Amino acid sequence: MSKNVKTIKELADELGTNKTRISRIINKNSIPTQKIKNKIVLEDNSVSLIRQYFKNETQQQNETQQQNETQQQNETQQQNETQQQNETQQQNETQQQNETQQQNETQQQNETQQQNETQQQNETQQQNETQQQNETVSILRTELDKAHSHIEKLSNLLDQQQRLALQDKKLLEEYKAEINDLKALKMPSQDTKEEQANSQPQEELETLKEQIRALNDKIKGQEQLNNQVSKKWYQFWK
Repeated sequence: MSKNVKTIKELADELGTNKTRISRIINKNSIPTQKIKNKIVLEDNSVSLIRQYFKNETQQQNETQQQNETQQQNETQQQNETQQQNETQQQNETQQQNETQQQNETQQQNETQQQNETQQQNETQQQNETQQQNETVSILRTELDKAHSHIEKLSNLLDQQQRLALQDKKLLEEYKAEINDLKALKMPSQDTKEEQANSQPQEELETLKEQIRALNDKIKGQEQLNNQVSKKWYQFWK
């Protein structure tokens, strides 16, 4: 093979690629070739063009690959940033949920504490009211006992007064009987009067008059006392 020409395989081996790629570059860019002994060969000009196209294509592929890599890196970075944002947002949401839960728990604890305090206050108030009621009942019982004792004393006094009244009544009847007897003594017949006037001394007559007046005064005083006692008991039981 002439030194000025190269086969497609030789050029592919030189450029580190395959014949298919070289053939594609030739067909795409209409690079002239020659055929010697049923083999396609390339002259120096064609080789130079293929090298330039290969270089450009390789550079373009590299650029495209770099762009793809850069795009992929950007996408990866964007995905990472998006993932980080999502994670941050999720953390924020989780933190917010935790704070909300903590606030709810704190609020529930405060409400529970307030309910317990209110219940304790109500129980204390109820205990105070019960204690006050018990004290009131105790005071009323004491007053009732005093009233019963006072009524019992009054009843005893009433019984005593009734007995005294019966005794006074009996005495009054006796006084009246004595007065009647004295009056019978004081009112004899006319003949008897003359005989007594002649026979009894004046002092005995005066003594009898004094006794009559004393008995009358005693009867009036006892009647007034009985009337006053009766009025008092009437007003008490009224």
